[in-house]
Amino acid sequence: MKLLALDFDGVISDSAGEAFGVTVETFARVFPEDPLPPRAAEAPALFARFLEAMPLGNRAEDYAVILAALLRGVPLPDQAAYDAFRASLAPERLRAFHRQFYRVRAAWSERDPAGWLAALRPYAAFCALLRRRAGGVRLGIATAKDRRSVRELLVSYGISDLFPDGFVLDKEAGEKKRDHVTKLAAVAGCALGETTFVDDKVNHLEDVAPLGARCVLATWGYNGEREHRIARARGFLVCGLDDFERRVFGR
Repeated sequence: MKLLALDFDGVISDSAGEAFGVTVETFARVFPEDPLPPRAAEAPALFARFLEAMPLGNRAEDYAVILAALLRGVPLPDQAAYDAFRASLAPERLRAFHRQFYRVRAAWSERDPAGWLAALRPYAAFCALLRRRAGGVRLGIATAKDRRSVRELLVSYGISDLFPDGFVLDKEAGEKKRDHVTKLAAVAGCALGETTFVDDKVNHLEDVAPLGARCVLATWGYNGEREHRIARARGFLVCGLDDFERRVFGR
């Protein structure tokens, strides 16, 4: 392994609470016909159901899909059901949500930087692991988040120096994780077969696997037994924080 390519949300950053808060505010603006319950951003039951569906989406606009389905009572038991419901929503509305989501996030981070950072805690044990292993492998980030936010958070987590320029690819690098991983391997000067890709979403692993990279599902992220079973059936490594280092690095 010469390159360890990492998703950011759900692998390095515990970001679901922040994403949910931004989603609720953005959804109220873009989908006013779907009324939210009072103080929706603080509703634990709604947040729990949002978390269950998160593994089915890919980008910021998918948060709108999830919330719309929950509010309309549309069940999302699997990827096929999710994809069908997503296809029923107007693409221009989803594009509008995508644009507005990043505006709301940026406004929060500028208005209340301390509060914003507090909502995005690192997976500290994994950050420590990356620090230990950085000398033996190139590290890269493949994320749908915006680069400015990622850089701010990496600085806050104390690991920004592990990811030099060119090794943080955000939503502008492409809609598919295969685009990110292909570009990271080129920057690192290694073959895709020498690359390990870590994500907390099975659909991202399925997208990257045909490239020949080793794929790992991070179980400390936003997934559950449904995703663990699918990942194992696909032949992906399924690792927790307790066994990731041994299984991925060998010892």
